[in-house]
Amino acid sequence: MWPILSCLLTLATIYFTRLIYKRRNPSCKGNLPPGSLGLPLIGETLAFFAPYTASDLHPFVRKRMDRYGPVFKTSVVGQPFIVSADEDLNRFIFQQEGRLFESWWPRAVMDTFGQQNVGHMHGVMYKYLKSLILSLFGVESLKETLLPETNLFVRRTLHEWVTKPSVEVKDGTAAMIFGLTAKKLISYEDEQSLNSLRQSFVAFVDGLISFPLDIPGTAHHKCMEGRRNAMKVLREMLHDRRKSPQENRKRDFFDRVIDELNKEKSLLTEGIALDLMFALLFASFETTSLALTLALKYLIDHPQVLAKVTVSDHFC
Repeated sequence: MWPILSCLLTLATIYFTRLIYKRRNPSCKGNLPPGSLGLPLIGETLAFFAPYTASDLHPFVRKRMDRYGPVFKTSVVGQPFIVSADEDLNRFIFQQEGRLFESWWPRAVMDTFGQQNVGHMHGVMYKYLKSLILSLFGVESLKETLLPETNLFVRRTLHEWVTKPSVEVKDGTAAMIFGLTAKKLISYEDEQSLNSLRQSFVAFVDGLISFPLDIPGTAHHKCMEGRRNAMKVLREMLHDRRKSPQENRKRDFFDRVIDELNKEKSLLTEGIALDLMFALLFASFETTSLALTLALKYLIDHPQVLAKVTVSDHFC
C-alpha cells in the first residue's frame, strides 16, 4: 500500500513541478520579457486586486517595475499578460493599433462591460461606432454646443457648491459630469431618477476592480447588479422612444442611435447600442470626474501653477 501511495505522491509532485515550471517559462516563438505567471489558475490575481489608496502607480505595477523593469509578464484572472510601462513602446503600440496590434480585453472585463461593447469591436464596425460617437463629440459639436453648455453647467454647479459648508470633490464632480452627459446623451433630467441611475454606476465602479466572482455579497456581484440596473433603465427608455419616435424626439444622442437602428441595412443592433450608451455614460462618469479631482488636488498643492493658469485664463 505504502509503495503505491509513495509512487502517486512522487508523480503528483513531478506533475505540479512541471506545471509551475511551464507557468513560469511559457513556450513562445519569440523572447518573453521577465516576470512571473504566479500560481496555477489564479496567477498573480490576488496581488493585483489588493486595495490601495495612493494616487501613484498601483503597487502591483510598481513592485514589478522595480524588479523586472518597465516591461514584464504576469497572469491575472486566468489570462497571461505582458504589461508595458515604457513610454516609447506604448506610443508605438497605439500608433500601430489595427495594423500590428489589435485591442483585446480579458473575458472577465468583457463580461463586465458587455460582449458587444465598443472595446470589443474591430475593423469596419469599430470605425462605424467611432463616427457615430464623433457625431456628438466631434470638433464642430464641441465648438458650437458642448463647450458653451458645459461652461454654463459648471458655473451653475460651482455657485451651488458655494452655498454648502463642504463638498466631497470626487462625488461632486462625478454628479456634475454625469448630469451633463446624461442630458446630452439621453435627455435624462429628472433629479430623482437621475440620482438613482447614477447610484447604479457608483455600484458598478466600486466593484469594477475586484475578483470576478459573481455571487451575492461579493464586490463583483454588486458591480454586475449596478450594470444590470443601469442597462434596464436604458433598455426601457430605448423601447419607449422607439414606440413613438416623433413624439419622444429630444434631439440627443439617443435620437441619433434610434435613427441608425431604424435604417434598413444598419450595422447597429439594439444590444450594441445599449452597450455603447452604457460605455459612454461610464466613461464620462468615472474617468472625467477622476481627472478633474486630481487636477484640483494638484492645483491646490501647487499654488504657483494655479496663479499661472489664472493669469493665462484672464488674458484669454
